[in-house]
Amino acid sequence: MKSIVSLFALLALTAGFDAAAQDDKVPKEALQLIDSLNYQSGKINIDAAHATLNLNSEFRFLDAADAQKVLSELWGNPPDDKVLGMLVPVAAPLSDPKKSWAVVITHENEGYVSDKDAAGIDYDAMLKEMQEGTAEANAERKRLGYPEVQLVGWATKPHYDASTNKLYWAKELAFDGGREHALNYDIRVLGRGGYLSLNAVAGMNQLHQIEGEMQKVLALTEFDPGQRYSDFNASTDKVAAYGIAALVAGAIAAKAGLFAKLFVLLLAFKKFAIVGFIALAALVRKLFARAKS
Repeated sequence: MKSIVSLFALLALTAGFDAAAQDDKVPKEALQLIDSLNYQSGKINIDAAHATLNLNSEFRFLDAADAQKVLSELWGNPPDDKVLGMLVPVAAPLSDPKKSWAVVITHENEGYVSDKDAAGIDYDAMLKEMQEGTAEANAERKRLGYPEVQLVGWATKPHYDASTNKLYWAKELAFDGGREHALNYDIRVLGRGGYLSLNAVAGMNQLHQIEGEMQKVLALTEFDPGQRYSDFNASTDKVAAYGIAALVAGAIAAKAGLFAKLFVLLLAFKKFAIVGFIALAALVRKLFARAKS
């Protein structure tokens, strides 16, 4: 298993920019990249995840190659071959830095995630542990030259729908020197052999809008027949070593040895830079120890 310190990589806002000096004008090169993107609509097959997106007129889809262009070339993230695509709201075009946001889609093929623990999870207690873990990790983040982060609380408390096997939650985060708090909204769609992750980040001032839009996204996403949660075969299928609680807390990375993609920050082109930083080591230790017991 990889070192706990290197397991989590969160993308964060950097600070130090004078608001009065910020420029909302989109660079020519960025507009050219945006114009080159091939948007898709209607029924979208995500073959690598055995899943389907049934898009309405409010969302468009970018495949893995175009999503990577946006993430790496437009927003400055490091390359990530786990990204399967991206949903872009029609009402929030990428060419408008003040409005733009998107939903990044990935898939984890780690096995069937049991939801037996869902009803008994104390999310208030979990939040407290996550906050403590975040605070404990700040010293190491600062030592490595990355901004400190504070987990303010749930922006939307975790909710699991046992009838659709879909989980969603949102966190409010404050970054050292940042002018506004960040909103991290997560959806997990459970399937027979793993789960789909749909992640979006915006400012807390967009909470009402993003919450409504992500509920629409929740309804658009399904696994294909034969790959749905209800298709699980206990005698043949792999079972994940974690449950619902680990999906919310992020301890999956400690168990699976994965590079966890918790945040994708959708940033105005000239307003911010994106940096990686280590995260939540103390929380991982607690939850990993609990999982073993």
